[in-house]
Amino acid sequence: MYKFFIRPLLFLFSPESIHHFTFNFIRLICILPGMQGLLRWSFFIEHPSLEREILGLKFKNPVGLAAGFDKNARLVDEFACFGFGFIEIGTLTPKEQPGNPMPRLFRLPQDKALINRMGFNNEGVEAAVIRLKKRKSQVLIGGNIGKNKITPNELASNDYKTCFETLYPYVDYFVVNVSSPNTPGLRDLQEKVPLKKILTDVKTLNLATENPKPIFLKIAPDLTTSQLDDVIEILLATDTRGVIATNTTISRDGLLTDIAEITKIGAGGLSGKPLRERSTEVISYLRDKLGPDYAIMGVGGIMSPEDAIEKIKAGADLIQIYTGFVYEGPGFVKKINQGLVGRV
Repeated sequence: MYKFFIRPLLFLFSPESIHHFTFNFIRLICILPGMQGLLRWSFFIEHPSLEREILGLKFKNPVGLAAGFDKNARLVDEFACFGFGFIEIGTLTPKEQPGNPMPRLFRLPQDKALINRMGFNNEGVEAAVIRLKKRKSQVLIGGNIGKNKITPNELASNDYKTCFETLYPYVDYFVVNVSSPNTPGLRDLQEKVPLKKILTDVKTLNLATENPKPIFLKIAPDLTTSQLDDVIEILLATDTRGVIATNTTISRDGLLTDIAEITKIGAGGLSGKPLRERSTEVISYLRDKLGPDYAIMGVGGIMSPEDAIEKIKAGADLIQIYTGFVYEGPGFVKKINQGLVGRV
């Protein structure tokens, strides 16, 4: 019903306005007595084969909501009802920032894809903490952290440390995001020297706590093999035992959408079906080089249970969805988990 009736109606309106409308609608229906229980009954499935224990965390299933969907931790309890094994909030920055000018989110229906240049728009890490303090569900939460646009790269580590310290009591794992294409200069932080400093500084804070939490590095799909090798070297050198592959791509290769429309949209990160093959290649490369003991989250182009199985067989321990959730609807998590039972 979603793909044939609801999605065509939603797609008549701008992507960002529908995103906000959907958030408000979900919030309202979940206020109704018994509605959250009904949603969990409808969308959540449990099966021993879906359970994962990764870096000391126990996941009820391997399907997570990727960062960017609920940046400000507004609907953590509500999204937990849709069957996710974990939810990643953010990207969060120390200070609130509006992000890039609108329009900044675009659909490519022919390609089952999105282009975004949001620019780390968020209300700041403190606002997210206020909401996380009130949450009631037990779903695992990841904190995706970044730097403010106005922070120069040479001081970027300070922003990551601030976000880590503020979020630490309220999330289960962290993600260091240096791979968004929508903050000027951010991807320069994937170079060896700045990346090693950021990861070392965050890890030092983490080890000083009573209960160190898993830290993942989120990388771009556009890295060359040589750059991937540099990232692997830094992961090993800093003992950062988790990686997320991948963020959105700046590539526009192989799209079905008319080139004039792509040119009109302009810059931004591409997500969805066109990213599937490249993200899987990166996952496979990372698993081959890192071995079995490092945790890999696979994200990028998961539009069906078969895509999820492909990611896991390539070496992903966990997967995340975003664009697939937009195109396939609220039953997509359950559909993936049903497809995974007994197959991986």
